[in-house]
Amino acid sequence: MTTGENAVTPEKVVPEKRKALGRGLDSLLPAGPRMVTGGASTAPLPQTAGPHSAVLPEVQGQAARAASGDAVVQIALDQIDSNPYQTRQTFEKDALAELADSIRVNGVVQAVVVRPTPEGRYVLVLGERRCRASRMAGKTTIPAIVRAVSDQQAAEMTIVENLQRQDLNCLEQANGFARLSRDFGLTQEQIGQRTGVSRESVSNYMRLLKLPPMVQHYLADGSLGFSEARVLLQLTEPGSIHRIADEAVHKHLSVLQLKDLVERANVALLDPKKPGQARWQDPNVHAVQTDLERLLGVRVRIADRKGKGKIVIEYASLEDFDRVVEMLKGKS
Repeated sequence: MTTGENAVTPEKVVPEKRKALGRGLDSLLPAGPRMVTGGASTAPLPQTAGPHSAVLPEVQGQAARAASGDAVVQIALDQIDSNPYQTRQTFEKDALAELADSIRVNGVVQAVVVRPTPEGRYVLVLGERRCRASRMAGKTTIPAIVRAVSDQQAAEMTIVENLQRQDLNCLEQANGFARLSRDFGLTQEQIGQRTGVSRESVSNYMRLLKLPPMVQHYLADGSLGFSEARVLLQLTEPGSIHRIADEAVHKHLSVLQLKDLVERANVALLDPKKPGQARWQDPNVHAVQTDLERLLGVRVRIADRKGKGKIVIEYASLEDFDRVVEMLKGKS
């Protein structure tokens, strides 16, 4: 059975996705590499930024060939260092074993991408699973494309490849976006442009990193998902996130059940005289609250006390904010 990265179809870059990539990143991703049939190109080595900008002369020929036509060369696996920008933290053992079996029979169908180092070694950019599975299959070399790219380009290429595979968990995606922001000073808008996703999505994922460490552990192991995490972030009292997350995991709560639990916790905070208890709400006020949530498409809380109180409209993204504001202005 051929699975994962060794299959051509799953790893082939989808045209629609590639069109969304910004600032030339599209041209850096492999799209059908070819084997070298003629002599090496004498094209100059592309100038790059970062610690890998200088390379040994014996590596320059490979990098030049790669830059001029995505040439594939065989590189020893023990000469390839791990990718420092790898966002994927978990690799399913059974899937890797299946990929290794396929590689034993068919070889590596799609070349990995590496970049040269000043010491004459290589750093992996794309193809972590193929390298791991090749080692499992007893291979000593792997077909590779050598590209002289900057640290930022390497990070962007890694994240884009993983996003295109669509099997990262939400915490891995959040950490990938945060790495681009932290290491290269990119705004959420710039990250969205470079990775082909909306700014709102980048923002929503990065907010997950505000969750307590134990809750992030639940996201990493799949006990909680992206939808549950966004509900937990709606808690008015951040200190209660861990407790309610534990309850959601141990009781296997659905998203709707978790929403109800979070809403009751938030309502209880509105009445400091009765901590931990949900204050009674007039049925008419509750009906209006439900109607507003249905109309606006966001969570609404109404705190009413003897005809006085406040209406709180909660939004999860700037897209929701803009839409709600337009509706309140009567421009929907």
